[in-house]
Amino acid sequence: MIEVREVNTPEQLQAFVELPWSIYAEDRNWVPPLKKDVRELLDHRRHPFWEHARGTLFLAVEDGRPVGRISAQVDDNYNRLWSEKLGSFGFFESQDRADVGSALLARASAWVRDRGMTVVRGPMSPSSNDEWGLLVKGFDRPPVLMMPYNPPYYRALIEGSGFVKAKDLLAFIKYASTPMPERFTTLARRLQDNPRISVRHLNMRRLESEMKIVKELYNAAWEKNWGFSPMTGREMDLLAANLKNFAVPEMVLLAFYDGKPAGLSITLPDFNQVLRRLDGRFDLAGLLKSLRYRNRITGIRALVFGFKKEYRRLGLPILLFYRTELYARSKGYEWCELSWNLEDNRLINDFDRDLGGKVYKRYRVYEKRL
Repeated sequence: MIEVREVNTPEQLQAFVELPWSIYAEDRNWVPPLKKDVRELLDHRRHPFWEHARGTLFLAVEDGRPVGRISAQVDDNYNRLWSEKLGSFGFFESQDRADVGSALLARASAWVRDRGMTVVRGPMSPSSNDEWGLLVKGFDRPPVLMMPYNPPYYRALIEGSGFVKAKDLLAFIKYASTPMPERFTTLARRLQDNPRISVRHLNMRRLESEMKIVKELYNAAWEKNWGFSPMTGREMDLLAANLKNFAVPEMVLLAFYDGKPAGLSITLPDFNQVLRRLDGRFDLAGLLKSLRYRNRITGIRALVFGFKKEYRRLGLPILLFYRTELYARSKGYEWCELSWNLEDNRLINDFDRDLGGKVYKRYRVYEKRL
């Protein structure tokens, strides 16, 4: 018999964090997260997301053994922005059993319904600024940095519990062997010569002041995007700390028009290629492996690509991608994932296709009326 228990003890939390190792034991494409990072993300006392959100964790247990897990949360900042009553589920993992999946999803849905919510959406772990969506196409290769991964059977578990598609998210891949179209390179060079436009990379030595610009651009660029949840100052501080660990300054670019912030792009090396060798631990051995393998990373992820509305017709996306690709080629990177894109964002999807990118992964966000 399946029993769904709310996580209340350190032992239960440890079981929650470690459960994926049993689910993915035979899956060569799974990338184990750092266990300390997962614990920090779930820490309501320290992680800034929980300053404007409420949530809890559940474990599905059978005969004393964990067989599944799920989170339930309500992001009050999101609901204020969109005037919705939305709850969400995330961190969903389950054995290939309908009884486990349905029990977990029912419990998470009941939790958000009891808090006055009328819709539950997910997977969101725990928000759209983190891992978002369920992989439904593209199981043949590992996920890149900060993108979700799951077994194919999760789709049946979720849909079998009454959830329906809300929106798909697309991931494009562009290989270095595919050059940018000549018309793009010509335009990029022309924009570089425009005295009203300037581009520079993020100054890591002045990161605190730089992040004020990043926050302004990030929240302005995405404020009307479906599913957007604004990031607070403290969440931006955490992003800055993470950038110190992963970012290559030359691929974090700020664009200005007449000296005013106009847009940004953040492209990161695919550090998942290192994480998959660490097995969730960042001890001394993990540190040595990290130093050894980080210079062998073969791909990058274009993570953030946003521009203020008034500057979106200037061609700045072409200029920033051109600058990023020039640097990436000089360092020997072989491919770039551009993700994620809303499936109905025709402007950005057409742009990625024009660059030479192709959709190679698809993620689905589900929802259910309560």
